[in-house]
Amino acid sequence: MKKWIKAARLRTLPLSISGILVGSAAAYKEYHVQDNYYIIVVLCLLTTLFFQVLSNYANDYGDAVKGTDNENRVGPKRAVQSGEITQKEMKNAIIITSILSLITSLGVIYASFGSDNFLSAILYFVLAIACVAAAIKYTVGNSAYGYRGLGDLFVFIFFGWVSTLGSYYLFGHTLDLHVIFPATAIGLLSISVLNMNNMRDVENDTTMGKNTLVVKMGFEKAKQYHWFLITFAIILFNLYAINTFSKWYQFVFIVGFIPLFKNIVVVSKATNPRSLDPELKRLSLSTFLISLLLVFALILNAFIYENNVPWTRFFSNWS
Repeated sequence: MKKWIKAARLRTLPLSISGILVGSAAAYKEYHVQDNYYIIVVLCLLTTLFFQVLSNYANDYGDAVKGTDNENRVGPKRAVQSGEITQKEMKNAIIITSILSLITSLGVIYASFGSDNFLSAILYFVLAIACVAAAIKYTVGNSAYGYRGLGDLFVFIFFGWVSTLGSYYLFGHTLDLHVIFPATAIGLLSISVLNMNNMRDVENDTTMGKNTLVVKMGFEKAKQYHWFLITFAIILFNLYAINTFSKWYQFVFIVGFIPLFKNIVVVSKATNPRSLDPELKRLSLSTFLISLLLVFALILNAFIYENNVPWTRFFSNWS
């Protein structure tokens, strides 16, 4: 099991569930009294984790087959590249993980829609199939979109809008347009993680013909792009908070912005792409931290303060 856990790249999993957490927390105020609320949350998280592991397995396989994973690649060796897992074994793992993700997707769809809302159920099942296809086609096949500079767009759509807005809709079958602010912000921060990964690997990707957006725009412009992604995400988070919260202590999530500002400084000063490798984990975990703090603030807003829990009066006197 150790080699499969390693190939699953556990450090990428927190980022993948950030949108689910925020979307579910945004729906908490209105829908947490529903019997199926927590069932939907758990199934959404499980499905998203399967999608992310599937993506990691597919990337491991696709980059190894194309030769992009080689001795010049920065970072830890992947499973197929190192020979720990054969191509055939990884292919089988991709198939199994795809099936598991679709099974849990069906569980989410049934928990949310039952047998009453057939059209929405079909739409979500098509969306689940699209998630599986997107996870696999990033690096696998002759038309892999990650090799044509489209990775950023797909990450934004699936990690941001689909994850956050999609999970919110599952609870009440309606959308709060304000949620598009954190959904977009999480999408932008997810792109920034991919962008940093591609900046780190720009030299090897250029040699191997992997035309990521960083390869197309160049390292220096990619640093400017990175600055835009993080700055705009911070603005969107704050716009959502201003429209949602009324007490100062509900803005606790801004503590998570500190490592983002540090990341911008590190990237702006970087001259050697390989030096960015340690920042990948930090940026991913920073995004997860912001999501957790925002979840805390949303639940605080919906449950503790609005139910007039006594200790919140202390904070109210300072607001």
